[in-house]
Amino acid sequence: MAAAKAGSISPLDPAAAQPLYRQIYERFRGAIASGLLKPGERIPSARALATELGLARGTIETAYSLLAAEGYVQSRGQAGTVVAAGLRPHTRAAAIAPAVDSDAAASNFRPDSIRPFQMGLPALDAFPRKIWARLGARCARAMQPSDMVHPSIYGLPALRAEIAAYLHVARGIDCTPSQVFVTSGYCDSMQLIGQALLKPGDTVWLEDPGYPPTRRLLALMGIAAAPVPVDGAGMVVADGILAAPKARAAVVTPAHQSPLSVSLSLPRRMALLDWAAQSGAWIIEDDYDGEYRYVSRPLPALKSLDRDGRVIYAGTFSKVLFPSLRLAYLVVPPAQAERFATITQARAGGSPQLTQAIVTAFITEGHFARHIQRMRKLYAERRQAATAGLEHVLKTHIRIDPQPGGMHLILRLGSRLSDRRLAARMRADGMFAEALSDWDHGARAAPALLLGFTNIDSQATAEKLGRRILKLL
Repeated sequence: MAAAKAGSISPLDPAAAQPLYRQIYERFRGAIASGLLKPGERIPSARALATELGLARGTIETAYSLLAAEGYVQSRGQAGTVVAAGLRPHTRAAAIAPAVDSDAAASNFRPDSIRPFQMGLPALDAFPRKIWARLGARCARAMQPSDMVHPSIYGLPALRAEIAAYLHVARGIDCTPSQVFVTSGYCDSMQLIGQALLKPGDTVWLEDPGYPPTRRLLALMGIAAAPVPVDGAGMVVADGILAAPKARAAVVTPAHQSPLSVSLSLPRRMALLDWAAQSGAWIIEDDYDGEYRYVSRPLPALKSLDRDGRVIYAGTFSKVLFPSLRLAYLVVPPAQAERFATITQARAGGSPQLTQAIVTAFITEGHFARHIQRMRKLYAERRQAATAGLEHVLKTHIRIDPQPGGMHLILRLGSRLSDRRLAARMRADGMFAEALSDWDHGARAAPALLLGFTNIDSQATAEKLGRRILKLL
């Protein structure tokens, strides 16, 4: 690894005026100065590097002697030669990354971080890591050569079966494993749906306000987005029919509308299903956190009401387990299973089999169901603590919407405040927030902040963070 890092600096040139030992010296010195080789990191032995580069061992030893003489490396006997401690990399002006324009920055919708109020993250501190580690070790030990070839492009058969069984019990969805397709995340699921059922030039209903990455993803596929307003009962289906009656699909979040967290009412669900059946359109149900409802039992999935085979159900393990798994899944109507299988074969994707095996064991042994039950109770407590703490400090400056479920709070701001400006200030202060204005498709929503509460462990923590927000108003 150290040789590869050093080799990325400059090539060796036998015809150059500079001798080879000096070129090797310059290569290592540049890698150390730039920080590619870090203090304490071991560099290859002279014998190993000589073999790798096809040079005499004496050439390598001369270069190493010069590096040691100047304090760049230290010999530690049988432990080998390492980069000297205490060296600091030098950043040259030319190496400084150019500034990122605002459009590019906006594409990083949700950075990978664990900041206070980070959206899209489960309670990572409460995940049963010891159980996961034990299952992971067991699955790794059980691996056979047959498990080390390319994984099934549709998903591990055992995992597809477990997902089908779980959805039947927990979400009221009657499906077979052959209808389940494992993907690498929401965007991958949407791309698979787009390739299987849609074409460039089609129009798709999107909730307004709604999840911003969906808009960008559809645009990349050449599909037009028709914003449909959301009120207290969810997507206003009648408005969608008036605005885009020939739309080929609708993307909805019925359990907890993203971001307003309202539930799609039963009359609206039936109206949406009727529209899809009559117009031959598709309904893409994004059930990203349907397990987390705190005022009553979780609502059955829209898919459970589908009698005409028009609903494609999209689920994910990101919110119930953790995002770095990169595992999600689709449930497609029986009549479309063959079509999705054909498209999946052409895509030739697939998620790591070992990861799928661990998730399968986690479900099979009952840990998954117990984890969801624990998180449902914990999130209800943390939502209450976060709400109480923020309201106690911010008082008249904000109003928090009452919500039946979900994993974030909506902080309504006074009309004089800009949610985008306040969200930017919070990010600069080391916290996280999303502006509701950034979720609008066309309608202008009242200013509000979206704050994740799942990793806020107490009311005291919320109050402390609230005081930081107060200084930014």
